[in-house]
Amino acid sequence: WQTDFTQFKVFNQWGWYYPSSIPDDYSRYIIAWRLCSSMAATDVQDTLDDALAFTQLDSVKVRHKPRLLSDNGPSYVSLELADYMTAQGMQHTRGKPYHPQTQGKIERWHQTMKNQILLDNYYLPEELERKLTQFVHYYNHERYHESLNNLTPADVYYGPGQHILDNRLLNKQNTMAMRRNNHYADLNG
Repeated sequence: WQTDFTQFKVFNQWGWYYPSSIPDDYSRYIIAWRLCSSMAATDVQDTLDDALAFTQLDSVKVRHKPRLLSDNGPSYVSLELADYMTAQGMQHTRGKPYHPQTQGKIERWHQTMKNQILLDNYYLPEELERKLTQFVHYYNHERYHESLNNLTPADVYYGPGQHILDNRLLNKQNTMAMRRNNHYADLNG
């Protein structure tokens, strides 16, 4: 898993809000996210609690829990988070300082999210949270990713991705055979 914060401005007296996200590194599925008013270690822990509950890794015995990859922000280098990670039985890896490419997938997620979310202004935190909820659903279940062979993250995360790719290949082969037959029929016609 990767994790990071980004920021959005909520106008009037509200100020800055910080979405904390955890995408699955393999499928790019956004496992958990929450809109936070700070970027504290407790916000990271709450998001991780959401991710562990969603994946049910908090209630089943597994050999290896996912490893967490983050940058070197204050909330990620805190002793409080280190103690939490130890208690959860999770490893934590931090990227090289000043090298955001290490967390490239979550950085790309933030860019994609901001390209849509920043099209509007938000005057209440609830408006921003509602828009983020809609976008996360769209991103996970409807938006095709070229890096995932034009599958959605949900297709890869939940498993039907290979079946979809196999069906596409079969449809392509059938279409090519039909076109070849039609072409030769026209030539002999």
